[in-house]
Amino acid sequence: MQVVRDWRDLPAALKGAAVAVGAFDGVHRGHQAVIADARAAAERLGAPLGVVSFDPHPRRFFQKEAAPFRLMTADQMVEALEPLGVDVLYLLPFDAEMAGMSDAEFAERVLGEGLGVRHAAVGFDFTFGKGRTGSPEALRTYGERLGFTVSTAERKDDADGLKLSSSATREALKAGDMDRAAAILGRSFAIRGAVIHGDKRGRTIGVPTANIDLGDYMRPAYGVYAIRARLPDGRRFGGVASLGVRPMYALETPLLEAWLFDFDGDLYGQTLDVELIAWLRGEERFDGLEALKAQIAKDGDDAREVLASL
Repeated sequence: MQVVRDWRDLPAALKGAAVAVGAFDGVHRGHQAVIADARAAAERLGAPLGVVSFDPHPRRFFQKEAAPFRLMTADQMVEALEPLGVDVLYLLPFDAEMAGMSDAEFAERVLGEGLGVRHAAVGFDFTFGKGRTGSPEALRTYGERLGFTVSTAERKDDADGLKLSSSATREALKAGDMDRAAAILGRSFAIRGAVIHGDKRGRTIGVPTANIDLGDYMRPAYGVYAIRARLPDGRRFGGVASLGVRPMYALETPLLEAWLFDFDGDLYGQTLDVELIAWLRGEERFDGLEALKAQIAKDGDDAREVLASL
């Protein structure tokens, strides 16, 4: 899959795709329905399959001081889109120029002139343009003038009424309901980040941990999780992780602190993918180091039991 990071002055070879348009944070099952519509159009037209998204997320552009909210990084988006058969990801810069475009300008300048799309698939609640004035119906009208067709995917819930959306995913993660989050996403929620130096307190109690800054990821429920971690070399390890501010030691910034079972090595500076499989318990303050060590041992046993049942 090719990643294109602008819409201006593209060669003809990068134009003419049938595209799905949206933020696609999480690439959850609802997003996948929109991409499926674009795929059907691509097959009908004999065109490449594309996805149009934005970096940074428009919400971050307009609310620079907003709390962290992302469900994935750009690299994770690429990896989630590849199995869906996407040929090109247009990861467009959401800058002042983009933010200032009216809905008509976005349709004409970006989708029409810039990308030369042949079809645009959007979700039922898709809005675009300055002030979010554009709608799927407006896009269809612009497309008739500009020479591309438009399809709208209806709201998609699963058979049990589970809402498939980014907001529903965040709600599930905040509640520590990792099964519900995974059902919406179609995979486990994973945090990707570089291992940073911590206070090395874990090593003193026989539990060496990999510390990962949470960056702009939304904050799931604080507490202890059963996890699966993937190293850069592809090896995978089960483990247990604490996510939060560690009440006993009062961290100022939330941290993901992962203990990988049966791993012995140096991970500093390496980038890990850590899947949060199950929430085991909330954060607690303990009466001394021995009580903490006993709870960590129990957490490890509980995590092993969860992972063995998968």
